[in-house]
Amino acid sequence: MFRSKCLILALIASALLPAEALHAQNALETSPCASLPHADHPKVTLSNGKMEAVVFLPDKDVGYYRATRFDWSGVIACVAVNGHKFFGEWTPYDPFKNDSITGPVEEFRTDNGVMGHYPPSSPLTTIRTQAIGYDEAKPGEAFLKPGVGMLRKVDDRPYSSGALYPIVNVGTWTTKVKKDSILFRQVLNSSEGYSYVYTKTLLLDPDGAGMTLQHTLKNTGSKMIDTKVYDHDFFIFDDKPAGPGTVIRFKFHSQSVDPMTDMVKIDGNEIQFQRSAKPHEFINAYIMGYSRKVSDYDILVEDKSRQIGVEQTSDTPISRILFWTNGSPVCPEVYVHVPAAPGHASHWKIHYRFFTPGR
Repeated sequence: MFRSKCLILALIASALLPAEALHAQNALETSPCASLPHADHPKVTLSNGKMEAVVFLPDKDVGYYRATRFDWSGVIACVAVNGHKFFGEWTPYDPFKNDSITGPVEEFRTDNGVMGHYPPSSPLTTIRTQAIGYDEAKPGEAFLKPGVGMLRKVDDRPYSSGALYPIVNVGTWTTKVKKDSILFRQVLNSSEGYSYVYTKTLLLDPDGAGMTLQHTLKNTGSKMIDTKVYDHDFFIFDDKPAGPGTVIRFKFHSQSVDPMTDMVKIDGNEIQFQRSAKPHEFINAYIMGYSRKVSDYDILVEDKSRQIGVEQTSDTPISRILFWTNGSPVCPEVYVHVPAAPGHASHWKIHYRFFTPGR
């Protein structure tokens, strides 16, 4: 009797709902983003009718990501297109673990020092990436990670992106949410001379399966913010690891500065997966061959066997590319140079086109 009454009530409620609302409700219930792990953190769901994106919100107390490597804004838990899922968790979750993050996340860095293991002919020979102001700071003093805030240097060891540094100042985060977009703004003022207004807008295309990240970094302090920023991507399709059929396609003839395992091979303008990863295997290799033409920033990652993938483009030229994978996410990490002198701002965009079988 109880079940019969529930069924009758559900049918009555359905009859009262507009057809458009019913379609949206059914789509939400059947979406691959409907059930996500660790989804009990502040988040919003954006939709344009063709795709949806679940986005976590910055929060120093209860946010999904509270570590000190990646920008806290634009952490995407899931993108759903045509019943397929993009992004997702790929490592054991811990909000204070620097790599425990999902989506096309970004990190700001600067260059200093000497790497020491690149060929003498490589332009990467003298590069050691680190955080802004880290070398100048003494232990106990603060350095800068845009998108996170001011962090405390704890000792004289070189900067490590894997280390969790004490947060001194996160500034103030605000968000403005619409149906198909979200604007993040971080305002940071510090006594160390580093101050800025950082704005990131995540906007779904008005029609189709695309998404744009629009950025502005305005320097309101007295010190130069000379920074590169890269998108780590963490591309995962339908929660399946990369393997034969997975390709990364560039617009230029590519070559690796660093040795790579036989998990992949380079063929012209493609990195092609030959097999699945072995336990604890990973690849970390700088890729060369690009020019300063903006058109070279056009990277396609595809699982050809399932005809699912994403194309990533920008309005800013490539500064550097690092290819990283552990066999689960695929990450062509493309850097762009976005310096901001005091009183000035840098602006840049990244666009993603998601495609699935039949689209």
